[in-house]
Amino acid sequence: MSDSPNTPDAPAEAAQRIRAKGEPRFPDGPKPDPAGSHFERRIRSFQPRRSRVTAGQADALTRLWPKWGLDIDGQRIVDFGELFGNDNPVVLEIGFGMGEATAQMAAADPATNILAVDVHTPGQGNLLGLADHHGLANIRVANGDAIILLREMLAPDSLDGLRVYFPDPWPKKRHHKRRLIQEEFLTLAATRLKPGATLHCATDWEPYAEQMLEVLGAHPDFENSQPDGDFAPRPDFRPLTRFEGQGLDKGHVVNDLLFRRVPHDDQR
Repeated sequence: MSDSPNTPDAPAEAAQRIRAKGEPRFPDGPKPDPAGSHFERRIRSFQPRRSRVTAGQADALTRLWPKWGLDIDGQRIVDFGELFGNDNPVVLEIGFGMGEATAQMAAADPATNILAVDVHTPGQGNLLGLADHHGLANIRVANGDAIILLREMLAPDSLDGLRVYFPDPWPKKRHHKRRLIQEEFLTLAATRLKPGATLHCATDWEPYAEQMLEVLGAHPDFENSQPDGDFAPRPDFRPLTRFEGQGLDKGHVVNDLLFRRVPHDDQR
């Protein structure tokens, strides 16, 4: 790549100007709404963000999406062996921002595949660029609603881990129903996690952290890795991100939660 994936570039304005009306920006890239009208709309736990796509990110999306991208259309069960080209363990990461932490974790553990889901186009391009720049063949980027991915496209007991780092806290009380970590989500996630697989959450929003701890602690399909039933120390494998560092500088408290998927009833 001629451009470093982390170097800000001018957006590809020329490409935008010559596109015909209604023509997608990235014809072979992530679709704006891959699931379309196939599924009943639910309360969304994410808020798509519009922001500038740099030339480097656009280049990565154009070149690499057909190879390493996955649109969440809900129309098939994903074959991880086909998607990654190997049978290594697969961890699902929901919400990766600009992808720096994801890339660091992939580099530190090349024997684990990471399926990283987000709806932020610049972040998708940035993570693809980082994977390409650093030769990280164990990253695939998924675009769309993680709930549809879990419910419609992943086989039971197919995941070796699930990571949810700094999800939208939806701080206003009337929006709490939009928070991702709730009983219904955990019940669905448990069906896709192998027994013993780790669910790792992290947040710098303390009221949300308390809610996470309460709902996870009460869920029959999960058990806390901490004997005292409390928050966990930040594990070494989760990098300290720039966003997190800024929060710590402001006095924010970051809480990690590490829970295990308990064995199925017939395995206990």
